[in-house]
Amino acid sequence: MTASISALSLPPEKSRIGAPDWSRDGRDWPNRENSHFISANGLRVHVQIAGAGPAFLLLHGTGAATHSWRDLLPLLAEKYTVIAPDLPGHGFSARPDEAGMTITGMSATIAALLTQLGQKPEFCAGHSAGAAILVNMILAGQIAPKTLISLNGALLPFKHAVSPLIAPLAKMFARSPLVPFLFSMHAADPRVVDRLLRGTGSDIDADGAKFYARLAARSVHAGAALTMMANWDLPALLPRLKDVSTPTLLIAGGNDKTISPDEATQVAKMLPNATVRILAGLGHLAHEEQPEDLAKIIEDFCEEHAA
Repeated sequence: MTASISALSLPPEKSRIGAPDWSRDGRDWPNRENSHFISANGLRVHVQIAGAGPAFLLLHGTGAATHSWRDLLPLLAEKYTVIAPDLPGHGFSARPDEAGMTITGMSATIAALLTQLGQKPEFCAGHSAGAAILVNMILAGQIAPKTLISLNGALLPFKHAVSPLIAPLAKMFARSPLVPFLFSMHAADPRVVDRLLRGTGSDIDADGAKFYARLAARSVHAGAALTMMANWDLPALLPRLKDVSTPTLLIAGGNDKTISPDEATQVAKMLPNATVRILAGLGHLAHEEQPEDLAKIIEDFCEEHAA
C-alpha cells in the first residue's frame, strides 16, 4: 500500500492560505542544493539545475512540483544537465494570470526560462500534463529536442460522459477564492492525501507523500491545479500530434488509474515516430515508484537517438 503519512508531523498551522513558502515549506525540499529562483516571463520561477552534459528538460504534471523528480533527477544528472522547473503557480513558482495557466501560457514561461538560462534542451521528459506542454513547445518551435519522453502523458481529452462539464466546473471553482482554501483545509488531513495518492495506482514512499501533502495544504498551489485543469485545451492539441516528428517514447504504467495505459497506444498511432513501453504493476507516478528503472529506460532511448 502507499506509505501512510498519518504519523508524520505537519507544520502547526495545518491549513494555510497562500503560496508555499520557501523558508518553511522548502526547508527540507528534495535536491534543495540545486534550487534557483529565476525571473522569466514576468514570473519568479523555481527551477532545479543539476549535473553536466547535454541539457535535459523535466516537466512535472498538474498538482505536483520538483519533488516529483526527487530520485530521478540525481540519476539523470550523472549524464545530463537536468533542468526541472516548478510549473507556473505550482510549488514555489509564482502564479500568473489565467492566460498564463493555459498550455500556451505555460509553454511561454518555460521557453522564457530556458532563454534566461541560455539552455537548449537536447532531451526532454514530461509527466502527465507536463508531456502536453512539451508537445506544445515542440509544435511552437520553442524547443527542438532529439527525443521526447512521455511519462503517463495526459495527451487525450477526458472520455468520461460528463467531460464537457469538467472544464467549466473547474473554472468556476478556480475563480472562487473559497474553493482552493476549503480544499487546502481538507488536504491538511493526511488521510485525504493518502487516498488521492492511492487513487493514482502508485505506491510511493513516505517522503513523497509528505511533500504532496505539504503543497496540497497551500491554497495557491491547490487553486493553480484547478485553474490549470480548467484551461487545459487538449482537443486543440490532438489534431496537431501528427506534426510532431521527434522520436517519442510513450511510457505508461500498467496499473495507472489516472490515465489508462491504453491511451499510450492510441497516441502512438497519431505520432509519426513513437514507441510504447508499458510498465507492469506501476501506476501514474511510476517515475517515483521505480526511479532507477525509469532512468535506465530513458537513458537508453536518448542514447539511441542522440546522433
